[in-house]
Amino acid sequence: MEQKKIGWIGLGNMGTPMAEQLIKAEYPIQVYNRSKDKEDAFKKLGVSVSSSPKELLNSSDIVIIMVSDDEAIEQIFKNEDGLLHDDSSGKIIINMSTVSPGISKSMAALCKAKGNAYLDAPVSGSVKQAETGTLVIMVGGDAETFDTARHVLEKLGKLVMHIGDNGAGNNSKLAINSLLALYAEGLAETVVFANQKGIKTEDLLNLINNAAIGNIFTKIKGDAIITDNYKAAFALKHIAKDLRLAKAEGLSSPLANAAFETFKAAEEKYGEDDIISVIKAIK
Repeated sequence: MEQKKIGWIGLGNMGTPMAEQLIKAEYPIQVYNRSKDKEDAFKKLGVSVSSSPKELLNSSDIVIIMVSDDEAIEQIFKNEDGLLHDDSSGKIIINMSTVSPGISKSMAALCKAKGNAYLDAPVSGSVKQAETGTLVIMVGGDAETFDTARHVLEKLGKLVMHIGDNGAGNNSKLAINSLLALYAEGLAETVVFANQKGIKTEDLLNLINNAAIGNIFTKIKGDAIITDNYKAAFALKHIAKDLRLAKAEGLSSPLANAAFETFKAAEEKYGEDDIISVIKAIK
């Protein structure tokens, strides 16, 4: 199979290691990032850098986007040098960002009108999984387009699933991240309660991680609490954003409502810290 030429947009904490996975897989790749300093490491690897999304699409078969939010997507697609201002057709655009289902449906329709295809393919996992190509990827869009792009996505994730039409990937991610918020708040509240009763954090977490309720999340974030290390692997501001998106899609269960209020209140002070820094807001 002839390898597709890949264009990559977004070189943040997740986008950089993900793009590096495709370089390791020897895909022809070029990149674009709004902050130009982040392109330097790729230039040193001999990777081509595009001056705009429009230029990137013109010279790629598949463009993959990994950015922060709906606003960034609007700019990447609709600015005068954006993806929608290129006249080429037959391209596949894969949006791996965690954004609203609504914007995916809107961009998918606009891409289709230009003769291009759009997949929403957000990921579950953090920087470590991005660095090792072991993300979980949930995809919304046309099944035939998914089959065409699947070989690329499989270089980034250990599980790649087609969920349904455009927006289905985004809704799946919002559901998963709603559970992530509950995990984080639940762990934080449990540690705070135990500490109030004179139980050491290390002892509590040893019990949790050897019990049926232990999991990878409680181990990793428990270690972060013990070492007082709140450097963001997944920033608290992002889970607050995801809960807002989920609320907009109709999520209104009791636990989700409580988590939304907790993270919304914590965002201003701890937004740049890791999600588990919510413990500092709860104390």
